[in-house]
Amino acid sequence: GYEKYVAMTNEYNKEGEFLAFVGYEAHSMEHGDHVALNYDLDAPLVECTSIEDWKQKARGHKVFITPHHMGYQTGYRGYNWNFFTEGDQTPFVEMYSRHGLAESDQGDYNYLHDMGPRQWEGTIQCGLEQGKKFGIMGSTDQHAGYPGSYGDGRIGVLAESLTRDKIWDAMKNRHVCCATGDKINIDFRLNDAFPGDVVRGNSRRIYLNVEGGSCIDYIDIVKNRKCIARLSGPLLPEMPEGDMVRCKVKIDFGWNREEQYVHWQGKLSISKGTINAVEPCFRGAAFTSPQPGEPEFETKVNRIVSVTDKDTELDMYSSKNPNTTTPAMQAVILDVTMPKDGMITAEFNGKKFEHSLGELLEGSRSHFMIGWLSEAILFNRAMPESCFMVEHYMEDTEPERDTDYYYIRVRQRDQQWAWSSPIWVERT
Repeated sequence: GYEKYVAMTNEYNKEGEFLAFVGYEAHSMEHGDHVALNYDLDAPLVECTSIEDWKQKARGHKVFITPHHMGYQTGYRGYNWNFFTEGDQTPFVEMYSRHGLAESDQGDYNYLHDMGPRQWEGTIQCGLEQGKKFGIMGSTDQHAGYPGSYGDGRIGVLAESLTRDKIWDAMKNRHVCCATGDKINIDFRLNDAFPGDVVRGNSRRIYLNVEGGSCIDYIDIVKNRKCIARLSGPLLPEMPEGDMVRCKVKIDFGWNREEQYVHWQGKLSISKGTINAVEPCFRGAAFTSPQPGEPEFETKVNRIVSVTDKDTELDMYSSKNPNTTTPAMQAVILDVTMPKDGMITAEFNGKKFEHSLGELLEGSRSHFMIGWLSEAILFNRAMPESCFMVEHYMEDTEPERDTDYYYIRVRQRDQQWAWSSPIWVERT
């Protein structure tokens, strides 16, 4: 039960390396579902009669109580902005999870769960238009026992160091962002303010530097309820000049039509140059929550076993995609600096496939492991810096309200998204 969960959380917590937090969820038709995130690793499970009772009992304790899957109908476990209180207890809200995207009642990642459709009154933009101040984050709500499942939502934190105190203080100050899966880095500043801050001034100097995990489709600078600038990426990445180039190459493992897991064991390597980083894109089982009558689906653990400047060893489990719109592949993104004639090699389960970086800059390549309809490996198109790095500067000298809000949204061509928290600017 809960005691076993707390013990496991303590076991995995490593200060400065991997922080784990104790959390749990409470449901409410009236207030909407909420999640508790505790600072203390021995935090108790608090019994409550309502969300307001829960908040009252949590006062004086280091715990965040965060609205969850906010876009459902108010009164039916969607969020009710009338109960929002700005402050240390709820500094941020969850905009994206496996349930879908609650930025507004339009756009990608609609709500398709049996809990009902997405509608306006619980969404982020609805709250911002009411003058509420909060950070924006994502979390998986992955009930198959796979926290951080790729594509299901994650939080980014702008903190001085990977310590419990620094991470907690940054979250308390709304220095957070939301992403669907890829670790899209948004460096957004307005005058001297960071996302989550409130500043004063009529002249607003906006600086933006974004590094994606793949080709950027577009970046929006949002002011109040309008897009005041859209920065578009290329339809197809251009071949970079010179021989030695930095690229990001995503390699997917999965597909087939069998019910059993495929166990992938092997390594990715390069013949020339350097692997700068390896980013995991590991998924848990492809359902939001188990339903009565559904077959058991055991969650497997995927691992990056080792990383050097020339190779990475992987141990992964993929399942067939449950339908034609739900991915269940496993993947990693290789950040490499290498010459175009350097080879990228995949050696898994007794098979070996390789392509030059130059080939992958021209387009993706795929391979079946045992013939058609079997599991497969996809070498995605290599993405040069010109398509995943964007820097922009602009000024806005026209206040519209007593307090304007600005935030950034980034969409990649592979439908991975990221959003900054807002910066609020008061008119002087």
